[in-house]
Amino acid sequence: MRSFLSLVAVVLAGSVFAQEALKPGKEHEFLKTMEGTWESTMKMEGAESKGTTTYKMDLGGFWLASTMESEMFGQKWTGKGLEGYCPIKKKYVTIWTDSMGPSPVVMAGDYDAAKKTLTMTGEGPGMDGKVAKYKSVTEHTGADSMKMSMWIGDGKDPMFTVSYKRKK
Repeated sequence: MRSFLSLVAVVLAGSVFAQEALKPGKEHEFLKTMEGTWESTMKMEGAESKGTTTYKMDLGGFWLASTMESEMFGQKWTGKGLEGYCPIKKKYVTIWTDSMGPSPVVMAGDYDAAKKTLTMTGEGPGMDGKVAKYKSVTEHTGADSMKMSMWIGDGKDPMFTVSYKRKK
């Protein structure tokens, strides 16, 4: 019986490896358009900070990895994100972490090609340290420019905005 189970395991493993590997789709091609280095301007609570964001497709072309470096309220600030497309959920997905805390923001959403807008919702740490609702809207205003607005909680106005311009 043990030999039979071993044979079944080998046959099943072989069939898994014989399948064609998954490849990035058209949704990943959209993410790839953001590759490069961008100058960023964040506006939050009446303050403005300048920084740099670098995007690069990674992990077999399935994930857009980002690193954002800036100053916020006089301190160095760094954020890292991964954005991808989940064909199971049929949603864009993102996870964001930064140097302001240990808890990630996790969101999912849709891209409206007619409006050139990616809208995502999810959860992350609130200003009080408890779980809060998040919503981001990223408008692709040109091939080399975009603007992201972020709402935290149920606010009518965004908590902050970030304008991006691709470095040439």
